[in-house]
Amino acid sequence: MYYIRHATINDVETIRQLADKTWWAAYSSILEKEQIAFMLNEIYSPGKITAQLADGSQTYLLLIEDENPVAFAAFSPRENNDEIYKLHKLYCLPETQGKGYGKILIEKVIDEVLNAGIRFLDLNVNRHNKAKTFYEKMGFTIIYEEDIPIGHYFMNDYVMRKEL
Repeated sequence: MYYIRHATINDVETIRQLADKTWWAAYSSILEKEQIAFMLNEIYSPGKITAQLADGSQTYLLLIEDENPVAFAAFSPRENNDEIYKLHKLYCLPETQGKGYGKILIEKVIDEVLNAGIRFLDLNVNRHNKAKTFYEKMGFTIIYEEDIPIGHYFMNDYVMRKEL
């Protein structure tokens, strides 16, 4: 059994732990370990997650299986266009992949985006990440490529969009 709930400031360490476990599995084959460590520290610092939760700049969802958090998502309006929402994060523990939790979380995000009156959901995915195929199956299509600097590294991404 599982359920989804909104994360709170009390969940910051849980989100960080899930990110640490999922990022190494997701990116070890496509990024250098130094880049993974740097990006985890940059994106998932306690201060950054706390601020996002406190000011509502990102909404975090936790998927709980048998009382254990096993997946999370985060989304918000796009910074440059509040008529489009962005799925910033979607990660499931490796041992839960194949259970449909990624799809379930995306469907929950879509419900919340539609309830906000928005008809488009964007996301970024690394151009070498096999998750691109999953997003395509979920109805997302590539709209452009971008290289985003983060420290002295770059995130080499596809930007994908789904019309809701």
